[in-house]
Amino acid sequence: MEDRARQLLLLAAVAGAGAAFGAFTTAAVFNLISRSKRREGYVRSLLESNGGTGSSGAAGPGARPRDCSDLLSDEVVAEQLTRNIQFFGIESQKKVTESFVVVIGLGGVGSHAASMLLRSGVGRLLLVDFDQVSLSSLNRHAVATRDDVGTPKASCLKKHFSMIYPECKIEARVQLYDPSAEDEILSGQPDFVLDCIDNIDTKVALLAACVRRGLRVLSAMGAGARADPTRIRVADLRESSNDPLSRTVRYRLKKDHGIEGGIPVVFSLEKPKAKLLPFQGSKEEETPSDYQIVPGFRVRIIPVLGTIPAIFGQVMASYVVTQLANLDFQTEPIVNLDLDHYRVLHHRLLEHEELIYGSAEQVLVDAQEVMYIVKELWRGRSARDQNMKDTGRKMWRSVNELMLVRWDKSKPAGVSNLILLKFTEADAHESTTLDQVKEEEPEYYAMVSRVLKRAEMEFCL
Repeated sequence: MEDRARQLLLLAAVAGAGAAFGAFTTAAVFNLISRSKRREGYVRSLLESNGGTGSSGAAGPGARPRDCSDLLSDEVVAEQLTRNIQFFGIESQKKVTESFVVVIGLGGVGSHAASMLLRSGVGRLLLVDFDQVSLSSLNRHAVATRDDVGTPKASCLKKHFSMIYPECKIEARVQLYDPSAEDEILSGQPDFVLDCIDNIDTKVALLAACVRRGLRVLSAMGAGARADPTRIRVADLRESSNDPLSRTVRYRLKKDHGIEGGIPVVFSLEKPKAKLLPFQGSKEEETPSDYQIVPGFRVRIIPVLGTIPAIFGQVMASYVVTQLANLDFQTEPIVNLDLDHYRVLHHRLLEHEELIYGSAEQVLVDAQEVMYIVKELWRGRSARDQNMKDTGRKMWRSVNELMLVRWDKSKPAGVSNLILLKFTEADAHESTTLDQVKEEEPEYYAMVSRVLKRAEMEFCL
């Protein structure tokens, strides 16, 4: 009987605890639902106060303050950006929400770039494009629908964006960028400018203006006639290859403005899969210029697989947001070498060690690690010549005069103690000491030390 009584008491206690827990859980759920409904009501009232679509881009009477520096204090905004906050941290996300970005060219690339900048919480956007949404735009545009056909691309984006993130200060300009519009469009000290223009003259003028004004700019190269998303890269304009637009822009910037590089670009290593479609006029008296929206702009059409410009835009937005948040990462170097080249460099290292140190026993790297050192650390170039002037086949030829040597002769030849030099530079390095290098070439010494420190961190040495 006593055992039976104990069992009944135990069951009663468990039931009581379960009831209490259930009551607590129910209260928590109701509280969560209530909180969610409050937020839902806030958003609904905000949209209604903006005329149903929020197309004015200004917050209505029931909205929170629109000061970019205070956006994350808003409960709805903070929850909308919660994944970004978890990724960057609150202070870095504040830098994003306080930033001002200009996007010029709002087609397949620019619309997707602008869309993800908005969704990432950029607090102020200036959207610039002279063109209108067409039916053929819908295979690649980020937000346009059939109802938007015939409307300016800038206005179309502003309308849709104001429903996604009403707190963002959005200015839409139906305007062609040209040198006469430079002061108007590039004033206000933007934190970043995105060049998504596909006309060469206008593109070159914008990039030159950004360099002259000291503005950070990211430029999109050719996205048309390509299909392979795995070949899209971010690199300096000097490193882009297999891209006719990059080649032309690079030539024009150097010839007309004396600019040889220093501009990051998004481009594809893939050779274009198709050419411009031929112009086909319906009447003999018609000419291509009759079909130009703006004089000087092309009328022949580039075939476009809609996914590729969209990915270009996503890449641009990711690059810019991480830059704004001060998230440090290394883009993949454009080094067109195969494993045989790295094996040759590994073999040279072994021979050099035997010649200088009498043995190769202290070589602690294999061909795969040589690939990391040459490609990731030194980008296929001598540590003394990092100007990225050699790309493609020129880089293959340059391997014939490069070799790996120890930076600090007192330490083994490991991943964090090897530098890439030309033969003559390697001989000079072997005849000097680190103390001499530090004293005579402090900038070079600091640069090499910084690069090798990265190897230490990435290999946990």
